[in-house]
Amino acid sequence: MRKKVIKAIFPVAGLGTRFLPATKSIPKEIMTLVDRPLIQYAIDEARAAGIKEFIFVTSRGKSALEDYFDDAPELENALRKKGKTDLLDALRSTNMDSGAIAYIRQNRPQGLGHAVWCARRLIGDEPFAVLLPDDVIAAEKSCLQQMVEAYAEVGGNMVAAMEVAPEKASSYGVLDVAEDMGSVVRAKGMVEKPALGTAPSNLAVIGRYILTPKVMQNLSRMKQGAGGEIQLTDAIAEEVDSGQVHGFRFRGQRYDCGSKAGFLQATVAFGLARPDLRDELADFLSQMAALPKAAQ
Repeated sequence: MRKKVIKAIFPVAGLGTRFLPATKSIPKEIMTLVDRPLIQYAIDEARAAGIKEFIFVTSRGKSALEDYFDDAPELENALRKKGKTDLLDALRSTNMDSGAIAYIRQNRPQGLGHAVWCARRLIGDEPFAVLLPDDVIAAEKSCLQQMVEAYAEVGGNMVAAMEVAPEKASSYGVLDVAEDMGSVVRAKGMVEKPALGTAPSNLAVIGRYILTPKVMQNLSRMKQGAGGEIQLTDAIAEEVDSGQVHGFRFRGQRYDCGSKAGFLQATVAFGLARPDLRDELADFLSQMAALPKAAQ
């Protein structure tokens, strides 16, 4: 019987240099998208998929991230005394049970593959998920939940994938497709950030993975890949010959919140999805769109 996926790794050791100076004092992962930090979206997605153990790969300067998931008794008491039950419920949803989260340090930035490898002792011989909080996915059913259901059918290693414009493929890991079965594709190769015009397809890997312990073994060889870093994509690609690598076309909209433009787009999209914000925000955007026309 195939083991359930109950462990997830969240690589959050990056410096967030694209968001300086804000990230000088706060981790990028707790920058707020509407009224929740990026990491909360990833945690909620993992919870919906049945994840029970949460492993954060961190670095220096991430103490605010750790504090975010702790209890805040003084704040909770203040809200309780004022009868602000809605805010109290929202606050409690950020708390994590004792022992549910483990923190592992990545002392030197050596790539995503190295960050995942840092958690190897907590993974052991079990399948595990990897979620990159920069990728925020709006979906009716959470992206990882969709993947867990597909994984139950095909097993092996699974990466979330989406179609991208050919000229943008060089910014991603790209699948070389052996068999296209609709939502699931079997890969015969993976290329990390292929040179322009050389991508084997336009099916790009984004920040959701379900992986086998064999990938950890591959990472242990510490082979340097693109950019001189230990690439997770390379370690997964070593499993294609066994037919154990699949891409999954998820249903949903992905926002790249690792870029300023993507973060702004996500803010607008998630704001418009909120009944309490939709009308006022839509009116503002309409007014802003009309300004250039008025100037003409």
